[in-house]
Amino acid sequence: MLNCYLTKRWGGTIQNPQPGDLASALNELSQNDQEHPDCSLNTEEGWSLSVFESGLVVFENIETGEGPKHMHAVPRNVALELWQLLQANEMSLLQQKPWGEGYGNT
Repeated sequence: MLNCYLTKRWGGTIQNPQPGDLASALNELSQNDQEHPDCSLNTEEGWSLSVFESGLVVFENIETGEGPKHMHAVPRNVALELWQLLQANEMSLLQQKPWGEGYGNT
């Protein structure tokens, strides 16, 4: 497993979050808040997977510049699976998902 940091929607970071922490962060996205539209899981290697209130998911490596890639209308349970793949360092499985190029529209 990679060393990960969960950045919650309204602030606060959890190092190496447990599945319940991930689910709780995603549940925060059920409330409408245009000022704080997302939460993200980040690795020390620079990978970032951000999930937005709108269902947009953005995947990129902020260290190497790889990506960004995006998917629209991602259900929260699928977003949780994506985060768990990132935590487990299953990069090939993540890369195989149906990503579009760029950031998409929030």
